[in-house]
Amino acid sequence: MVIPEADRHRARARPPVQARVSLRKLLRVSSVACGIQFGWALQLSLLTPYVQELGIPHAWASVIWLCGPLSGLFVQPLVGHMSDRCTSRFGRRRPFIVVGALSITVAVLIIGYSADIGSLIGDRGTVKPGAIATFVVGFWILDVANNMTQGPCRALLADLTGKDHRRTRVANAYFSLFMAVGNVLGYATGSYSGWFKIFPLTLTSACNVNCANLKSAFLLDIVFIAITTYLSISAAQESPLDPTDRSANITEEGPGPSSHTEEAFLWELFGAFRYFSASIWVIFFVTALTWIGWFPFLLFDTDWMGREIYGGKPNEGQNYSTGVRMGALGLMLNSVVLGITSVLMEKLCRYWGAGFVWGVSNILMSLCFLAMLVVTFVAKRIDYIGHKLPPDVIVVAALVIFAILGIPLAITYSVPYALISTRIESLGLGQGLSMGVLNLAIVIPQVVVSLGSGPWDQLFGGGNSPAFAVAAVAAFASGLVAILAIPRSRAQKPRALT
Repeated sequence: MVIPEADRHRARARPPVQARVSLRKLLRVSSVACGIQFGWALQLSLLTPYVQELGIPHAWASVIWLCGPLSGLFVQPLVGHMSDRCTSRFGRRRPFIVVGALSITVAVLIIGYSADIGSLIGDRGTVKPGAIATFVVGFWILDVANNMTQGPCRALLADLTGKDHRRTRVANAYFSLFMAVGNVLGYATGSYSGWFKIFPLTLTSACNVNCANLKSAFLLDIVFIAITTYLSISAAQESPLDPTDRSANITEEGPGPSSHTEEAFLWELFGAFRYFSASIWVIFFVTALTWIGWFPFLLFDTDWMGREIYGGKPNEGQNYSTGVRMGALGLMLNSVVLGITSVLMEKLCRYWGAGFVWGVSNILMSLCFLAMLVVTFVAKRIDYIGHKLPPDVIVVAALVIFAILGIPLAITYSVPYALISTRIESLGLGQGLSMGVLNLAIVIPQVVVSLGSGPWDQLFGGGNSPAFAVAAVAAFASGLVAILAIPRSRAQKPRALT
């Protein structure tokens, strides 16, 4: 079904027709995901433990992450909409990617130096309100910047591939692959405890060893994102959107919200919902359930390793920080598996169908979360916590679970975007807006998890197990819906292997 206004919107919703883009160019354009994800990996592995070291209780740690989904709720759809209509001579997507990368640089500097800034404004003692306030400001800027950058990156790949659905899947697989590479490098950086020796100036009276390691890692992130952003924007030679095309929607069809050049963003965003087919709504629903599953893990993965496996607490001995670094190592293994899966993604989806692959991967994710609950139970029964380090078998089991989760994470980073991109094309919507709309199905569940996981965990005695139990149920439900409700296209029907 095509939106009635689509013919009037197509000029500004899609770039001019161009020759088929080479795989090499897609690879370079996708490389920016590596730099962005390097910072995300540091954020996901180190910042939940770090905010607790600043004095924020575990039950409230998840609330700090609320800024991410809230900023994504508004920023990514708005930026996607603006990039669809941008008439800059540098192109439609690239200006937003560059501004986003610069904003990430500012944010990580604020986060890295939050303890030093807090000390300058009077922080003393275990709880550091100045550092916490500075950290939260930097954290909000970082999440806004990440959302500002990722949407246009995805939309740029969709612009370059056009109606070539197979190449769209390849482009998203490349994007997922570079996310994996960025994760590997970021988690490896986060797992190393000696950065303060390489960058001794990061260690100050207000910034201890863990803080100095975090600061050093973010300084490396700045260099990395500068390199990958340059590689990406220099490869994508966008054609500027003709300003006259933006007014192509003024016709004799009469007045109305869609007949004005500067159409209201929210009207266009929510008005588009009326034209979504059932299959698009199913994708949104599965995406929402999937992220109810993923977000507790992304919030508390290294914290789980430090608390439940190594039996430590923030600012109390070395067990917790040792567990956090081991968790970062597990996430690095996770990213290696993610990268391998990304390479195989297009073939898997072509043979089995994207919906079936997505569903099976979510069920696998559910089983992994259940395995984490089992490992937590066994660790408590062995009763080593508080006396000695965990047995090797417990640590290896936890690392294996982290590694296996790389398979469904690769699917999550790729398949939903490819499915939406190919289905949105027939509606005449801009790819930037469509990626922003899909992001709503990601951030709304994250808001729910951020608000609910801390009190939910406290209700059942603290720890991370209650949140992981909810994640397991949501992941299993999303897998069943994806398998049963997302139809295969003709190109995805199984064929004989050659």
